[in-house]
Amino acid sequence: MTKINTAWDHVSQNLFKTWVIMFFFSIFAVAVIYAISMGFGRGEIGGLGLTGMALIMAGVMNFVSYFWSDKIVLGISGAKLIEKKDNPEIYRLVENLCIAAGLPLPKIYIINDTATNAFATGRDPKHAAIAFTSGILQKLNKQELEGVVAHELSHVGNRDTLLMSVVSVLVGTIALLSDFFMRSMLFGGRNRESKGNTVMLVVAIAAAILAPIVATLIQLAVSRRRELLADASGVLLTRYPEGLASALLKISADKEPLEVANRGTAHLYICNPLKGQEAKAWLAGLFNTHPPIEVRVKALREMEGLT
Repeated sequence: MTKINTAWDHVSQNLFKTWVIMFFFSIFAVAVIYAISMGFGRGEIGGLGLTGMALIMAGVMNFVSYFWSDKIVLGISGAKLIEKKDNPEIYRLVENLCIAAGLPLPKIYIINDTATNAFATGRDPKHAAIAFTSGILQKLNKQELEGVVAHELSHVGNRDTLLMSVVSVLVGTIALLSDFFMRSMLFGGRNRESKGNTVMLVVAIAAAILAPIVATLIQLAVSRRRELLADASGVLLTRYPEGLASALLKISADKEPLEVANRGTAHLYICNPLKGQEAKAWLAGLFNTHPPIEVRVKALREMEGLT
């Protein structure tokens, strides 16, 4: 007998795959930092010490991003805070879905741009914000907007912004340490007593060159998986997969790029705001911030009747 997957199964599968990726990414990050540390020729104890220092630095960066990343992103995006009287329709839509999701009402922002897009940010549900472009509010119907709002609220409920901040800081730490090691090699910064350890040096150089690329690929894989998770979680709120599917098709069909978006913030949006820059080939597609629209729409339409 064939097992029929429910919407909850889609959510569970995406959540499980995300944490599997994160588990191996954490091991990878520690191993890379340790290998590079050993490459400095400080011995095993020194390597462990430098690894600890790098992880402490990552923790400090996480602390900063935890409290201020949302304000930075909203400022970069030119988002303006609105009140209920400014747009009662979108306020009611968000309020109703917050009640269904058991979430506090986030702050609502508008980006004055005719491109169609939206994103959520904030360190936790009590400090969350959702930003919509003026274009998405004008071009999508109520059911499509409901799907978009449910998707963004799912990001808030799933703590996706916090997770991606942690991943981004780990990637940045690996990149900084790799760059520091390579510059140290150029200027003879290794411990002279340990220069004979050729094997460890080769491993460290390989890690310094390849690790930032691999870390970025893992970061993007996590980002794509969280988008699929938010799609599935959003459907559990609206009970109408076609609303979000139709919204995604409309947003992707809109070829107008979002002027305030950049590569640093692109992963936050419901669809890639840098229009025309999505890679289509499988290998190149590993560098995309979002899953292909056709994959997302197919997954949503497979959930019809399963909610």
